[in-house]
Amino acid sequence: MDLYSGHINKLIEELAALPGIGSKSAQRLAFYLINLSQERVNRLANVMIEAKANVRYCKECYTLTDEEICPVCANPDRDHRTIMVVENTRDLAAYEKTGKYEGVYHVLHGAISPMLGIGPGDIKLKELIERLQGDVEEVIIATNSSLEGETTAMYISKLIKPIGVKVTRIASGVPVGGDLEYIDEVTLLRALEGRTPM
Repeated sequence: MDLYSGHINKLIEELAALPGIGSKSAQRLAFYLINLSQERVNRLANVMIEAKANVRYCKECYTLTDEEICPVCANPDRDHRTIMVVENTRDLAAYEKTGKYEGVYHVLHGAISPMLGIGPGDIKLKELIERLQGDVEEVIIATNSSLEGETTAMYISKLIKPIGVKVTRIASGVPVGGDLEYIDEVTLLRALEGRTPM
C-alpha cells in the first residue's frame, strides 16, 4: 500500500535517484519542497532548468562552466605551463579552496575502470594529450588514491613520458580510497607540495 499520493511518490522517487540521497532524505526533501512557497519552487525549478541549458565544458580544461572558457583558464595570471589532472570538477574545486595552486587544470570526467567498462577513450585523455602540444612543462596527476585513480595515473604517466613533459603525482597524505572532495585544505596542500616524479 502506498503511503502517499501519486505526485508525492513520484517526487520522492526522483529525489531518491539523486546520488547520496537515500529514501528517508528524499522523503524529507519532498515534504520540504511541497511546503515551500510557489515562488520559491518556481525559482528553484528555473535555476535547475537554466543550469542544465547553459552549463557546458570549458574548451580548454573541460571543467563545468557557463562560459566558453572557465575563469581559471581565462586568468592570465595562472601558470598555463603547469596542468593538474583531476577526475572531476569537485576535485578541482577542492584544490582551488587551498588558494595555493597557481597552475591550470584538466578534468578527466572519470577514471579508467575495466570492471565498470570505462576505458581510456571514455574519459578526456585525448584532449589532455592535445593540450600538451603547447607550452607545457609539468603535468601533476591528482587522481584519487583508489584502484581506478591509481590505474588512471599510471596510464597517463606512460602516455605522457615519451612526449618529454615532466609528470608528477600528488604525494601521500591523501588516504588510500579517499575522495579528494572530502579532504581538508591542509592535507590537499601537503599532498600537492610533496608530489613526486612518476
